[in-house]
Amino acid sequence: MTTQERTEPAPDAAEREMLEGWLDYHRRTLALKCAGLDDRQLKEVALPPSELSLLGLVRHMAEVERGWFRNRMADEKAGPIYFSEADQDGDFHVGPADTWDEAYATWQAEIAHARVVAAPLGLDDLGEGPPDRATGRRFNLRWIYTHMIEEYARHNGHADLLREQIDGTTGD
Repeated sequence: MTTQERTEPAPDAAEREMLEGWLDYHRRTLALKCAGLDDRQLKEVALPPSELSLLGLVRHMAEVERGWFRNRMADEKAGPIYFSEADQDGDFHVGPADTWDEAYATWQAEIAHARVVAAPLGLDDLGEGPPDRATGRRFNLRWIYTHMIEEYARHNGHADLLREQIDGTTGD
């Protein structure tokens, strides 16, 4: 399993560097929460009746990266990876054939593509994809970065609990 060291952005970093730095920090945090576990452990639903597993969280974040960067920002109309009309939570429903190697590679590919989508844009640039259903307004890149940090932070909290239940490992 490949993981990268986490580094916090500098406390005096510029806004974009700060947002991208915290997003990368939280991406790496999720990878670290999964480090050293085998496929069986990564699929373990450690806190029933919740259906959450570490592998499910990684698959979910691949979907989230795709949804916000490919679809909302770039309007690529990329279809779902793991969920379907019949199973809206399919990203969380891991089966016997699902593996860390596949989920990790897919997640990393979505992260790489997100970086490509964001690179030429300014923080105030609006997405070309569907607007917010409630307001009809489009999302700017700043909002998407902030939302992605929130999304990872929330799910990294879930990952903390799952990992501790699986093997007792705790950490930040």
